Amino acid sequence: MVTVADLKYGQKGIIKDFTEHILPIKLLELGCLPGNSVELLQIAPLNDPIYINLSGSHLAIRRSLAKLIELEIIEETQAK
Repeated sequence: MVTVADLKYGQKGIIKDFTEHILPIKLLELGCLPGNSVELLQIAPLNDPIYINLSGSHLAIRRSLAKLIELEIIEETQAK
């Protein structure tokens, strides 16, 4: 199981599900829903929080919350 907390810089994924059914309403309102994309933009100096792009919204979330959001990693194809 891959979560938002497992992303590396610039890596993207599609939200599949949540490990727990309790997420802050604010995250749901900002588009943290299955099928939406997530990209890791930055990690704070002490590894918490992380800064993500969630379907166009830039958010800082705690790593503990990021571990609750399951992803399917998007493999980037490079042009040759």
